[in-house]
Amino acid sequence: MEKKSNSQSRRKFVKNTALASGVFIVPRHVLGGPGFLAPSDRLNIAAIGAGGKGSSDIANASVNGRENVVALCDVDFSGSAKRSVERFPKAKLFNDYREMLDTVKDIDAVTISTPDHVHGPAAAYAMQRGKHVYVQKPMTHNIREARMLTQMARDKQVVTQMGNQGGSNPLLGLVQKWVDSGALGRITKVEIWTNRPVWPQGNAMPKADPSSKPDDLFWDLWLGPAPMRPYTPNLHPFNWRGWWDYGTGALGDVGCHLIDIPYRTLKLGYPTAAECSVGTVFSQMWNPDYHPEGCPPSSFITLNYEATDKTAAPLTMTWSDGGIRPSHPEIIPADSDIGGPGSQNGVLIHGEHGVISTNINDSSPLTPKLYMNNGVTEFGPEVEEMPEPEYGHQRKWVDACKAGFGSQEHLDLTSSFDYAGPMTETVLMGNLAIRSYMLQRENTEGNMEFYGRKKLLWDGENMNITNFDDANQFVTRTYREGWEM
Repeated sequence: MEKKSNSQSRRKFVKNTALASGVFIVPRHVLGGPGFLAPSDRLNIAAIGAGGKGSSDIANASVNGRENVVALCDVDFSGSAKRSVERFPKAKLFNDYREMLDTVKDIDAVTISTPDHVHGPAAAYAMQRGKHVYVQKPMTHNIREARMLTQMARDKQVVTQMGNQGGSNPLLGLVQKWVDSGALGRITKVEIWTNRPVWPQGNAMPKADPSSKPDDLFWDLWLGPAPMRPYTPNLHPFNWRGWWDYGTGALGDVGCHLIDIPYRTLKLGYPTAAECSVGTVFSQMWNPDYHPEGCPPSSFITLNYEATDKTAAPLTMTWSDGGIRPSHPEIIPADSDIGGPGSQNGVLIHGEHGVISTNINDSSPLTPKLYMNNGVTEFGPEVEEMPEPEYGHQRKWVDACKAGFGSQEHLDLTSSFDYAGPMTETVLMGNLAIRSYMLQRENTEGNMEFYGRKKLLWDGENMNITNFDDANQFVTRTYREGWEM
């Protein structure tokens, strides 16, 4: 999207060039098409969600002041969003992103760093107005939204990136090299685990208390597309992650970092099946109530994939959260960590000839290690600091926005929606399995029974569970009026 302030100077440049040479030579940036800016121009960026992770996202996207931050939107400027206001004092302030996008006409691109339930509607609203978008992980709250945004980015020809910054870590190339070499042989199993959740999860929703609402919080705007409910303490600004109306649990928090590694390097597609089991808190052993409005305290999920050129065999991927991790492989020394430091988060890629052990998340750099059955090992370097903020993940998106849709800079992005959309669908398929597992109904004896505890068969192309229709309600969600996608 060309900035109006530059239109006259660009026309003058073309005119003067033509007069001097006798031919009309049109600059590359004029021919660049929708959304194209010359690299020398400053991108006009706005933030939807300026506090918390949004504070670093918009700061990194500004590239140390190289780009122009023109507007900030947040439902509460009294908290950590203050940092963004202080950093960008000339930016206009808004509480409603719809108002911001409809009134500030020179916005070229937006960062979206809100609770998960707002990602999809905010990104769609921006893309429909021709804005490039950077969206925090997970890209969306449900599978249908991810599919919609992936196609919308193509239709609107906007440059996109999801905020799984580990995808820009250059050490991922080492994992890819090991996979591409064929050293592992047939790859049949991937195990992924995390110590999340590190927030309240597994219990009933906190009770509403409108009298305790902070004066500076716009609660209705925070709810956005979620159902209306009175102000509820202990959700904003962080603990929303454990409730389905707003968050996507441990999978949405760190799954887009960890699952990214095998999904990317093994060139996986849509899963063909999913099943799970979940943990309970002690009191629920006697009265099993899984609080279907919220995520369980722990879960174990199995996803099945067809063979790819990289795996040479059908693949089983398992995910476990709540601190549950897989057994230590015999091939890895007993005193060595698996995955990351303290074995708290990690990925194991199992082949017939060896294992890759690695870790990636938003606080701990990737340290890939290859263990072969014949005793050969190869370790990536220990990296204490990122070479630039978050591996340049936001800067690369900004550079691609300026180069334009379809440019080499755009094609080189590690998490544009063409990639991030299908990968996010894999992450969210785990949550679909969890929510199906929690379904209850009254049986013929008048007792409650859990009737969704089965292996779910997934038709990825048509976004449909083929053997249990009640699970398909979790492919999408109901939107509050005025916030529809």
